[in-house]
Amino acid sequence: MDSYLPVSWSTVTTMLTQVSVSVKDLPNYDLVLRCQTGHRPDKTAFAELLRRYQSHVEKVLYHLAPDWQDRADLVQEVWIRVYRNIRRLNEPAKFQGWLSRIATNLFYDELRKRKRTAPPLSLDAPLTFSDGEMDWEIAADTPAPDEALSRQEFYDQLKLAIADLPEVFRTTIVLREIEGMSYEEIAALTNASLGTVKSRIARARQRLQLQLQPYLDE
Repeated sequence: MDSYLPVSWSTVTTMLTQVSVSVKDLPNYDLVLRCQTGHRPDKTAFAELLRRYQSHVEKVLYHLAPDWQDRADLVQEVWIRVYRNIRRLNEPAKFQGWLSRIATNLFYDELRKRKRTAPPLSLDAPLTFSDGEMDWEIAADTPAPDEALSRQEFYDQLKLAIADLPEVFRTTIVLREIEGMSYEEIAALTNASLGTVKSRIARARQRLQLQLQPYLDE
């Protein structure tokens, strides 16, 4: 059972003013180890981890819930959970992935509470695939007016295509292609089998390719 006392966000943010130069020079691995020693995480080490990964947490939650007005509160809750549970991280070298899972789990917790029907994916953010099967980037240093119009038309169609995907497809695409999670991590997070995860991602890509084929052929 968790033995940590309750911690408020004001307590966590106050730590940011307590980071020493020597701590700033430590690698992430050593910072995590410092946080795992003792009854409570080392304040200066934890503050440095927060400083380094604050933008990463914000990015994860933005991609998952771009239209939520309380994302800042969710970011705070992520770091409170990290503070309370960092001693349970068995592989300090995998801190970033563990942090992403905490943020994503929090999103799922909130999603279940709200019983939302709107897609949690940012339709304004460019979507690129890590395996190179699809590339949404249109290379151009200074696009001409007609090229800019074509680009806008393409992204408008991309938004519609993504919005048309079933929610499970949208979610797995975000976790795989934006957050860079492995198939195994996505399966564990979504309580789905490995085969189901791979099938969802493949079918989502196929649907997007079919709907956007006219633009991809240009």
